Amino acid sequence: MNEKYIELRTRSTFGDIINTYFLFLKHNFKSYTNLYLRYNAISIILTLICSYLLVTGFMGLASRDFRFGMGNNVATDSYFIAGAVILFLIVFVTSLINYSFSSAYVAEYVNNEGEIVSKNIWRSILSKIGTIIIFILIGGLLYIAYLVVSGILTFIPFLGMIIQYGLSFTITAIFGLTFMSIFANKKGFGEAISEGFDFTFSNFWRVVLYGLVIGILNMMILAMLSSIPSVIMGIYVYFSVDSGVDIATSVFAKIVLTLWFACFLLAFIYSQALSQLSYGILYYNLYEVKYNIFLQKKIDQIGVNE
Repeated sequence: MNEKYIELRTRSTFGDIINTYFLFLKHNFKSYTNLYLRYNAISIILTLICSYLLVTGFMGLASRDFRFGMGNNVATDSYFIAGAVILFLIVFVTSLINYSFSSAYVAEYVNNEGEIVSKNIWRSILSKIGTIIIFILIGGLLYIAYLVVSGILTFIPFLGMIIQYGLSFTITAIFGLTFMSIFANKKGFGEAISEGFDFTFSNFWRVVLYGLVIGILNMMILAMLSSIPSVIMGIYVYFSVDSGVDIATSVFAKIVLTLWFACFLLAFIYSQALSQLSYGILYYNLYEVKYNIFLQKKIDQIGVNE
């Protein structure tokens, strides 16, 4: 067994679950991130293309002096539309990859007591691809319904905002726990989403508060990851304006803005993966609280050894 292995199948308190998440990151951040980058190569490429198209379209609108090979507003609109389409693909592909990869990673970690075999993760994802796609599509419909309800709640001062946040954390928890059910216990879509709803609503306040705390912590990580390119971008804009450079028509400015926007998107995508990683840890805790399987197994082993 890996000496740095952290047992996730425990009946932990709320604070202990948070602590377990950070211990898990401490010991597995490097290996997890290396595999994450390998599995998200397509997303990274799409993000760079999307950033280029959106930034180019924005800068084209900002200036009517088209020096990037665009001679009219139609071309500018085309850049925006193409960028928006690719951004949608990024959201779909990364949701598919991040939820699947993070869930499979945690399941592999637990099953092999800390030893990660990348081929097993890939095989696990491929074997469940049908279930994953179905859940992503249905999850998309649930998210649309959430947006409709959120739009209605905006007319309710203060209380509406609180309900919105509650719904957001609830849906995120259902998604995260359902994906873990698919990979941890090899369940089909019906059984997995049923368990996701069960774990969420039977431990509602723990799950919602956990999502709130992890969400804040992941936002801090996102801020840290995007701080360096943001500072560089701020310095560049400051000196460009101070020296009279027309940012809207500068090729170099377009390159800098593209890289900055790409870094921001990639940091956001990575924070999404970390969020699912946290729900993987929560899943094993809730599963053990309900079924008590791992503790019972340990007790049985003590009896055999005696």
